[in-house]
Amino acid sequence: MSDSDTTLAIVESRADRASVHICDHLRELETWETRQDERRPDDDGGGTYYTTDGAELRTFEQLHIELERPAAAFDCDPDLLVFASRHSGDTDALLTGHFTGNFGPAEFGGDEDTVAAACPNALAELLGAFDEFAPDAYEVGMECTHHGPTDVGCPSLFAELGSDDAQWDDPAGARAVARAILSLRGVAPHRRKQIVGFGGNHYAPRFERIVRETPWAVGHMAADWALDELGHPTAHRDVLDAAFAASDADIALLDGDWPVLEKTLTDAGHRVVSETWLREVGDRSLELVDAVESNLGAVDDGVRFGDQDTESFTVVDLPGDLVDTAEGIDSDAVRAAVEERTVAFTTDNGGSRVGSRAAVPDPAARTAIIEALAALLESTYETVTIEADAVVAEKTAFDPELARKAGVPEGPKFGELANGNPVAVDGESISPDRVCSQQTDRFLI
Repeated sequence: MSDSDTTLAIVESRADRASVHICDHLRELETWETRQDERRPDDDGGGTYYTTDGAELRTFEQLHIELERPAAAFDCDPDLLVFASRHSGDTDALLTGHFTGNFGPAEFGGDEDTVAAACPNALAELLGAFDEFAPDAYEVGMECTHHGPTDVGCPSLFAELGSDDAQWDDPAGARAVARAILSLRGVAPHRRKQIVGFGGNHYAPRFERIVRETPWAVGHMAADWALDELGHPTAHRDVLDAAFAASDADIALLDGDWPVLEKTLTDAGHRVVSETWLREVGDRSLELVDAVESNLGAVDDGVRFGDQDTESFTVVDLPGDLVDTAEGIDSDAVRAAVEERTVAFTTDNGGSRVGSRAAVPDPAARTAIIEALAALLESTYETVTIEADAVVAEKTAFDPELARKAGVPEGPKFGELANGNPVAVDGESISPDRVCSQQTDRFLI
């Protein structure tokens, strides 16, 4: 399904005055066609409803959390449904979004151990729209999965205005939420890269970072408190599996130390990854990532990706001494030279230095890396030559043995001569040229 084919359903609740205010602004911001639906009761989405290009707005009497399969009320056969809602909490002025479901008991609507179909891409887009439209006094955030309904009928999310009476009646806040909801017209519920999140706070700062700073979207999120309510993971495999299915994902990120949960997820065939892995993988294909990790090493062990995006590669050794010497001259240039020409490469020192192996698209790439590193040596050496088996670098350098023969005592005067400055010894001036010799370094390739 392309983005342009996506149809948006919007749910208004008369029991939620923030919802009414938001939907009042929706009706003001857009030109809607007013229609009548006599097939359904007025308090269940029937009666007067509104349509515009790419969206349909219907009103319900009940609170959103009490609704069952509201998507069935819409004529547009929605691909995405948004609940325009209030947010309650000790969070001051806040615009927030989240998915619905219960990892455990159903205290506020829906069924226990059940999650609704999520729309990770739409939540990521909603967050960006909140950033754009939020009044100055408002923070923007996203929440973990909590409360009902659990049977919506299509992928859905809550778009909320919070967090108390002042904001629920604030025209600027309501208008911002309305504008953000309208921006979801034409937005697909899912994207190619999305995960499920476990652990962390209710307001999910770690998962919000993933959404904001990487190509990955995040589906259902079970915060620490939800996992506590869930109980032992092995006894609740069904709801864990359902969170992946409802998020259209098979990869998980854990916030915190959850060894039993991690084992349960991996035993069930789900992949648990680190935040570093998500950031480094980015928008690369998982087929490429799997091939690199199988043949070169794990991202969590220091493998990093280069600029060559091809699944056909060969793993080669890099000339370690040459890399190390070039790193000492310009480590940023070494990194750039290797990144530009490789599919991936190993690193040392916590990822700060290029390592000894790389995945290259063809043998010419390794040759090009050697040539680039040899060029860096030219700032330190007088001549640099690439031979069949080595890079040969030559320079005229301070020779400690010649200095000793000239009677120069070891110590500060050695340093002066090495820096190109003459020194006096017993009244005699010793020039740097007198204590220099030709130095030849061979870097095997």
